[in-house]
Order: sequence, then C-alpha cells, then structure tokens
Amino acid sequence: MTVAPNTPTTRISLRPAGAEKFDPAVLRPVRPLPVGITREWAWGGSTGAGVDVAVVDSGVEDGHPWVGRVDSAVALSVDPTAPDGVRVDVGPHEDLFGHGTACAGVIRRLAPDCRLHSVRVLGDRLTGRGPVFAAGVRWALEQGFAVVNLSLSTGNDDYHGLFHDLADEAYFRGTALVCAVNNAPVPSYPSQYAAVFSVAAHARTDPEGFDFNPDPPVELGAPGVDVEVAWRGGGTLTATGNSFAAPHVSGLVARILGKHPGLTPFQLKTVLHAIADNACDTPDRG
Repeated sequence: MTVAPNTPTTRISLRPAGAEKFDPAVLRPVRPLPVGITREWAWGGSTGAGVDVAVVDSGVEDGHPWVGRVDSAVALSVDPTAPDGVRVDVGPHEDLFGHGTACAGVIRRLAPDCRLHSVRVLGDRLTGRGPVFAAGVRWALEQGFAVVNLSLSTGNDDYHGLFHDLADEAYFRGTALVCAVNNAPVPSYPSQYAAVFSVAAHARTDPEGFDFNPDPPVELGAPGVDVEVAWRGGGTLTATGNSFAAPHVSGLVARILGKHPGLTPFQLKTVLHAIADNACDTPDRG
C-alpha cells in the first residue's frame, strides 16, 4: 500500500489535487442554515410540490386512491442478453406485490404534491437480485431524482462495495437516499452507510413524528408499527415493519425540499436533527 504523506512540498508552483476547487474564481457561495431551525421553517406550507421522489420497490399502482398519479415508471429484471445482465423497460407497470404501493401511499400522505416515480426491482414474492437492485438505484440517480426511497436492502456482503459506491454517488449528487433498516438484527446494505438516511420503526402514530438516534448507524425512527398503508388492488391493510418507517422520512424530506430546494443531504440531516421529537430544547415546531 502506498501512503501519501501530508508533508509540505518545496515546489511552491505545485498545488495538491483538489486545491483548485477553492480558487476564488471557482468557489461558489453556500447558503448557511438559520439559527433556531423549527418545523415551521423546515416545511411549513410545503406540500412537496416540484420534488421528484423515486420508490425503488415492487412497483407502484398508478391511480390507487392513496397514491394518485405515478409520474413515471421503469421495471428492471434479469436478462443475460442485456448490458450488465439487466433489462430496463421504461413505461407503466403494475405493483407485483403491494409493498411499493404501500410506501408510495405513505409518501403521498406527507408530501401530496410531490412527483412520484416507480422503479420496480422486486418480483411477486417480494424478492429480487442484487445486480437488479443496484441497477435500479443507479437508474434513479441518473434521472436526478431528489429523494429515493429504499424500503429494501441486501445482507449479501458481496454487494457491500457496490452499494457503498452508490451511496457515496447519491451523496455527492445531492440525492437523499432514504433506506429502511433490515427488520432482523443483521447488517444490511445500503442502510449501514453514513451517506444515507437510515430508518427504523417506532410505535407512535403521528405521521410527522420522528426521532434522531445519537447512536447510529440507524439514525432515524418513524412510524412503522401497526400503520395502515395502501395495498395493491386499491385496498389498504395494517402492517408493521421498517419498510413503512422509511417513506415517512422520504415524505418529510420531500416537504423540506419543496420549501428549500437544493439542500444537500448533509443539510437535510442537520434540519432533521434540529427538529426531531427527541431533540433537546427543541424550538417551537410551528
């Protein structure tokens, strides 16, 4: 392994790589967050309008009473003859299980005017393949969606590096990758990574209620115990799981971005940290 020491160079004309980003002619100003962040500041009056949210899942039922319109849809599947072994079919599709529709319904409840996009990577048994899952996440990132909800994960260590790279790519693109933690007490990816918004369930029912965990990797807790969710065929059911906590956070993030476009994942986490239910000396939430 080669180690590059942080020792000064004697050739003044040379600059370390990356230094050019901070030239006065290149460096852009950043917008500071205000002191005393409240829920009113964060999302007061926002419906998520103008924010694109992707649901990477089993599909989303277009026109479901709790979901409404699906603005775009793509289905990915294994195909040995396709590039990278994954076939991509752009166009309307059904929800093969109901899980994706459930997540979309939660998001729609919190951010009713966001634009929803379905990225189907799971089949009718709510199972899928790692390369298809990864290709779906990459497709969503390439579209420039502001929020990507992942109420699914893989525990296969073979995909650790691949999903770590995708999580970093999302962070650098400014995309909020919201990931449900595995329901079993085992590591799962990409929910383990610092670049994502990792979410587990709590038992409270307020859809806007959430906690920030000071002992990660699980960072956020949101409703996910005995919650009524949309399901395929225009119906609903009562379900429990971290899968249904994650879209609560996705919806709230969409609300924040609807009012404050362009906030980075780092800034969004700062806002959520400031206004969580368990924040010390939490300012008036408005």
